[in-house]
Parts: sequence; structure tokens; C-alpha cells
Amino acid sequence: MLIAPDLGTATVVAGIGFALFFTAGAPLRWVFGTALMAAAVSVIGISFRSYQAARLNNWMDPFSDPTGGSYQTLQGLIAMANGGIFGTGIGTSQQPGGVIIPYAWNDYIFAVVGEEFGFLGAVVVIGAFIAIALRGLRVARRAPDTFGALLATGIVVWICGQAFLNIGVVLAILPVTGIPLPLLSQGGSSLFVLMCAIGLLLSVSRETMGAQEIGGIHARGDRGRRYGGAPLSGPRRSSYAPTSTTRR
Repeated sequence: MLIAPDLGTATVVAGIGFALFFTAGAPLRWVFGTALMAAAVSVIGISFRSYQAARLNNWMDPFSDPTGGSYQTLQGLIAMANGGIFGTGIGTSQQPGGVIIPYAWNDYIFAVVGEEFGFLGAVVVIGAFIAIALRGLRVARRAPDTFGALLATGIVVWICGQAFLNIGVVLAILPVTGIPLPLLSQGGSSLFVLMCAIGLLLSVSRETMGAQEIGGIHARGDRGRRYGGAPLSGPRRSSYAPTSTTRR
């Protein structure tokens, strides 16, 4: 990612890392301190690459280059506005005379959703990712051990973080990053990896505990001394092994 460079993927991976550090109980000064250093390095890196600096300038003023660097952004916004509340209908974005969106099947698939299904369709897609986030974090909170909790948290942050980063780019809230929308953008290998990740999340979900089972052995017991006993955020997790009343 550093050699490419791929700032969008680097942002997603960094977000996963920060989320895992926070969930594992790392001091906030470590998390925020590292985040500030990462942001500084990103700004310095962008200043040395003219095309990334141009993307940032086009994001700050999309109408500065409407036929060049800002063309994709403006076409996406026009498509979203053209969809209105209920959309123009399935397949209408591909008809002759429609709004031409570069990479509509990949980075800007959400603009196609907004044009063909309208505001309601866009809200449904956003609501679906919010539902995945809520259910996934519930799985992480009720995971039987630390590994399961961190695994579920990482998968949720990856899928939903990448989704809302992509949606933010389409809505011109964020600069163009070039990352796909999970489960919607075209791509066989991406879909395969996403389905594997969702399978792992379901595997953790299958072993989750009920509210009456939470409250046993603290999660920090299986993480080793080098972590300094930092507590895992959330409830305490009980062991699989049944509690024995016989002392040895």
C-alpha cells in the first residue's frame, strides 16, 4: 500500500488497527497519538504527490475543474440528484442519454443506486450497513473470548468503515479514494473475501453467550503479561468450562 500508493486502502487498514487497539483496552493517548502521527505522515505524503494533492483540491472545490479532475465527482452528484425520492427505475442509468458516471460499476456504484432507486434506495443501503454494524458489534460484545471479540470487531469495522468511506466519496463528503462498496461493487475476488469474513463473523456469532452467561473470567487472562493487563472494553466473558465446586 505504501509503494502503490493506495491511500484509500491504507485508511481502511489503519481504521481497523485503531479500532482493535481501542477495543483491546489500549490507553486512549496511544490511540490518538498514533492517529495524529498517521495523519501528519499522510499530509506530508500527499504534498509530495501532485495527483493526490489535485484530488484534495478538487474535493475542496469541485467546480474548479468540471471537465477534468472533478468530472467523476460532479457526475455522481448529478446522478444522485436526478434520482429524486423514488429513482428513475432499474436500468435507466445505462440507457442512451443518461448520466455518464466513470467507474459506475465499481467506485461509484452508490451513485447508480441513488439514481435508479432514489433517496429511498440509498437510505435502504445505508440502513443495511448500519444493521450489519449493530449486529456485528453485538456479536463482538457477546463473544466467548478475547480473540472472538477482536475478530468480530475487525470484520465489522472493515466492512462498514469501507462502505461509509465509499459513500462519503460519492456524496463529496470525502476526497476520491478509489475503494469499492462492499457487497455491491463489481469484483469476484473482493466478494469471495467478504463472504469468507462474514462466515467468520457468523462462526463467532454461533458461540456467543446470552446476557445471563456474561460475567465470568475477565478477558485479560488469555492475552499474556506483555499487555500489562489492559482490560477489554465491554462485559466480562465467562469460560466454556463448567464451574467446578470441587477443590483439588
